[in-house]
Amino acid sequence: MSMPIVSSANTNQFQLRYCPALGKKPVPRKDAVPTNKFDPFENPIRELFIADLPSTNPSHILVLNKYAVIANHFIIATKTNKQQTHLLEEDDLAATYACLKAWEESPGGRPNSLFAFFNSGNNSGASQAHRHLQFLPVNDMYAGEASSGWQVLVNSILADGEGTTQFTDIAPTVLQHPSLPFTHFAYRFSTAPSSSQLLQTYNDLYQLAKAAIDDFIAANPDQLALHPTEEGDLPISYNLAMTTSGMAILPRRSEGYMLQREDGTDLGVVELNGTALGGTLMVKFEEQWELLKAKPETLDAILEAIGIPQTSHATKL
Repeated sequence: MSMPIVSSANTNQFQLRYCPALGKKPVPRKDAVPTNKFDPFENPIRELFIADLPSTNPSHILVLNKYAVIANHFIIATKTNKQQTHLLEEDDLAATYACLKAWEESPGGRPNSLFAFFNSGNNSGASQAHRHLQFLPVNDMYAGEASSGWQVLVNSILADGEGTTQFTDIAPTVLQHPSLPFTHFAYRFSTAPSSSQLLQTYNDLYQLAKAAIDDFIAANPDQLALHPTEEGDLPISYNLAMTTSGMAILPRRSEGYMLQREDGTDLGVVELNGTALGGTLMVKFEEQWELLKAKPETLDAILEAIGIPQTSHATKL
């Protein structure tokens, strides 16, 4: 089920989706001692496996998502078990963009596009340690009249965002949408990017996200801390999104927001992952769905809680 909700603080329309499948998904304990737990991408279930990518000397696999939130929700994962909390590499980004491009060019009676997203870090909504990015077909994200006026948020940022800074070397404008309550950075592709350009864009956006979190911690040392990096993990949590139009990053300070009933009792945390950059808010339980339908203004508090408050000043690399 899906319906549009709009926060009172901004004009961007979000989808509210009731996804009970998410309630069945195993959730790892954040404080658990690491074990040799099942890796769904090591030997994927035959019924979920799509293809090796590329077909010769593959570096990645394509699989259907067992806990799909919409139809045709699928995943690209590294062939070897690389870490979700390490920096993405050039082949990760190149393979992702190749999927985005191939989907757009596939035959069909209506325009096709994909939304790709990546979750990294304890505060990002990530649930699987083996490196992977996820794809949602935009046509399947629409829900008839319920999605009238809605579009993928990252594309709204790329189309309507305001330039906040420039990179020193290639000087693309980094975009932020002024009405969103969380800090984010986006770069619009002017032409189809090469794999090295994708990597440079990702690294530059990551540095901006890291700087935003560093600034927030300096001003609010009791509210957030960097992650341990002894095992090569990155010090921050973030979501990344990509379409063929561009790339965006959202630095994260919280995995979600606790909803409360009218009597003040806790209803459960609404957790957001990279679908936040798609303009989609997903809930696991019917009572959460009913509350947000009745009080769509709660979206303001949710969006403000998950990220770094957006400021008006530009950041320079």
